[in-house]
Amino acid sequence: MNGSRLPVPRHVAIIMDGNGRWARARGLPRVMGHREGMKAVREVTLAAHRLGIEVLTLYAFSTENWKRPRDEVDFLMALPQEFLQTELESLIQNNVRVRVMGDPNPLPPHTRAAVEEAVRRTAANTGLILNFALNYGGRMDIARAARKLAESAVAGEIRPETIDEAAVAAALSTAGLPDPDLLIRTSGEMRLSNFMLFELAYTELWFVDKLWPDFRREDLEAAVEAYRRRDRRFGGLG
Repeated sequence: MNGSRLPVPRHVAIIMDGNGRWARARGLPRVMGHREGMKAVREVTLAAHRLGIEVLTLYAFSTENWKRPRDEVDFLMALPQEFLQTELESLIQNNVRVRVMGDPNPLPPHTRAAVEEAVRRTAANTGLILNFALNYGGRMDIARAARKLAESAVAGEIRPETIDEAAVAAALSTAGLPDPDLLIRTSGEMRLSNFMLFELAYTELWFVDKLWPDFRREDLEAAVEAYRRRDRRFGGLG
């Protein structure tokens, strides 16, 4: 350690894991765990806002989640609309800007409409960016960026030799956002699950056993405090 404390992370990303196990432990349907997880989203968003975090990215639905049972997928597709109907006014009042990344095309019309309205109505806000990863996969995003750059090269808009890390980053769905400083994953799992694979290259990782519906303000504060005690060297010497 160099003896100094890091500032509050600019960008925190969270893999919200454990909703199904939370419900199963209580003898409830899995969907009830997802609904309870919405309360954690609300509390953690407001806590991030108060801490001065600039970007909070939440892994809401992955490209692999379509493999789940149809009734669970349908419920998950209804959650963004339900969450935003109850929370959008509060987000606006707290100067939170909603952003969404991922492929919107396979989403049901009601899901797309809800998130598009939230993005539109919060577009002028200047506080915390609440970034939902919805139908998102890290490999898919890198592949789409590569295709975009290849099309630009074929069209003569760029030269292949000019494509560097910055060019790839600008073609990703996270373009314009800082890379995450801190990744939190709940439920005790210790893997990235195809989440922000390019952007997490030097991100500090924080794994916690607590299931997502039980994750609260003090848990976010503990993760941020642990982050601030770390020594980030980015490949250099300490």
